Parts: sequence; structure tokens; C-alpha cells
Amino acid sequence: MNSPTNTELQANVLIVDDDLDIRTLLAEYLEGHGCHTLLAADGVAMWEVLDKHEINLVVLDLNLPGSDGLSLCRALRLKSDIAIIMLTARSAPLDRVLGLEIGADDYVCKPFEPRELLSRIRSVLRRTTNHEQKPNEPTRLHFSGWILDLTARHLVNPQGVIISLSGAEFRLLKIFVDHPNQVLSRDHLLNLTQGRDAEPFDRAVDIQVSRLRQKLEEDAKDPQIIKTVRNEGYVLATHVEIES
Repeated sequence: MNSPTNTELQANVLIVDDDLDIRTLLAEYLEGHGCHTLLAADGVAMWEVLDKHEINLVVLDLNLPGSDGLSLCRALRLKSDIAIIMLTARSAPLDRVLGLEIGADDYVCKPFEPRELLSRIRSVLRRTTNHEQKPNEPTRLHFSGWILDLTARHLVNPQGVIISLSGAEFRLLKIFVDHPNQVLSRDHLLNLTQGRDAEPFDRAVDIQVSRLRQKLEEDAKDPQIIKTVRNEGYVLATHVEIES
């Protein structure tokens, strides 16, 4: 087991899995790489931990007694933008689709090596925590009557109502507003949002774009802000103004 290094992320990770052996193995491995781990065997225990501790990321198994992982992911996403990595069966692509649709930041397919999960955790935490504003950097981006607040990490609609965003939704929208009127391929978007450790998954970007369009109140049949460019990808088809 490797000792923690200065490059390892220090984070509180909650592992939710009903298999004691898996919980113990992952906890020992992650603890050896700079993470502080807490454990839960089901949804009830998960909520108890979240109520008492500040958690940076939840590793959430799909198959749990009582409320399953998808139900827990959906409920957690409604309350928080905490990072979530789903553990799913490699033979169940539909579960991966559903996990992304309801707001999971990433997924790892069973069986997996602990180092693969560690790599995904590090990647997700870098994306979700590395967002401190520097002097003179833009704080709000305006487009088509909408405002993306980079400090609060939420969206404001043309009527001034705050729209919450999951971590994945915020990152994807930030990429679009950083590249207005530029066609971005699915592979490029996947690499920017999921990082180099992303497992190729054709529908992942499409699912996230669909969720983002819903937040932007787009007509699914004729979107005007995030448009599909056939055989190429997507484009934010609007002007963006920067507010510092």
C-alpha cells in the first residue's frame, strides 16, 4: 500500500456499499492515499453520516438494501451538489445512463481495481473543488437573458430566479459559455468534463446536454441556446458577456 504524497487530495469520502469486504478494502486503500473515509451499508446510514459530517464525495453502490443507489442519488442531488460516483455492474449500461441522468458525476463498473476508483475520485474532486475565483477573473457570464454565477455556481433565469446546478451541469455549461459559437465535439466535451480517466460512453455527453437544456427551459425539439450540429457535436449559439 502506498503512503500519502503531497500530490494526493485530502478529502472526506463516504463509501456506501452493503458489502462489508468491499467497504473495508476501499476504506483501507483510500486512507492510504490521503482520503479520510466514512462508511455506510445502506441509505439510512448514509443520511446519518451526511447529517453529522462534511463530505466531499460519495461513492454510492447501485444495489443496496432498502432504497437503491439510483433513488439515493436522485434524493441527494435534489439537496446538494456534492460529488457522486456510482458503482454499477459492467453488464448494465442502462444503469449508467440513469445514474448520469439523475446527476451522478461519474461511475465505475464492477469489478474494478481500487486504484481505478482512486483515479476517478481524484479526477472528480479536482473538477468540483478547483473553482476559487482569482482577482480580475469573471464572476458572472450573461447569455440570452441567463446568468451563470461562477462564484455561487448556479444559474439565474431571465426572471431572476436561481436555478440550482449539479457539479456536472455547472462544468458543462461553463465549457459552453467559455466557447460561444464554437462547435464542440462529444469527445472534446467528454474529455473536458470527465477528464483523461473517463471511460468512453457515447451517451454520456448527450445525457448531460439534455439535462442542461431542461434547466435552460429549452424546447427539446428546437433548442435555441445549445444547438446540435449533426455529426459534429454541440454549440452554444449565442453571445456571451463577461462581468468581472
